[in-house]
Amino acid sequence: MQAPRIGPVADLGCGPGRVTAHLHSLGVEAFGIDLSPEMIAVARRTHPELRFEEGSMTALELKDDILGGIVAWYSTVHTPPELLPTVFAECHRVLAPGGHMLLAFKVGDQCWHRDQAYGHAVALDIYWTSPHHVADLMSRAGLVMDARMIREPDESEKPRQGQQAFFLAHKPKES
Repeated sequence: MQAPRIGPVADLGCGPGRVTAHLHSLGVEAFGIDLSPEMIAVARRTHPELRFEEGSMTALELKDDILGGIVAWYSTVHTPPELLPTVFAECHRVLAPGGHMLLAFKVGDQCWHRDQAYGHAVALDIYWTSPHHVADLMSRAGLVMDARMIREPDESEKPRQGQQAFFLAHKPKES
């Protein structure tokens, strides 16, 4: 039995669109949003049948209560910690009552700066954040936590990767 659909799913920080395409392959009405025009161009080229928009998680150009779901798959790792309350408030605003948010992020208390990635020169910060802090920020934004999982790195990821967090939350039907 499938849950009733209450709106489309936004893949926030969609990058090249892999997660958006996966959701679409499962029959989910999904679209992607990313801050990088270059990532949006790659996503559109790779998945021309799907919708991708340039935009910021801190100021989503979406109506209130419009989304059935949000996936933020390692996209908040590029968001300075002081902006996370704004991101989660925006997620709460655009989620329909009963809508869900799936969040994946790196666990820790550090920032890594990258000048090179994927064979290109970049200026990229990667923030590792505390699960307790993220859960508190999501709660303050009005999201209710349904599940939390912290995963240890496997042998292929050590020592460069640490723990990974996966949170599932929802917007209450009456908020």
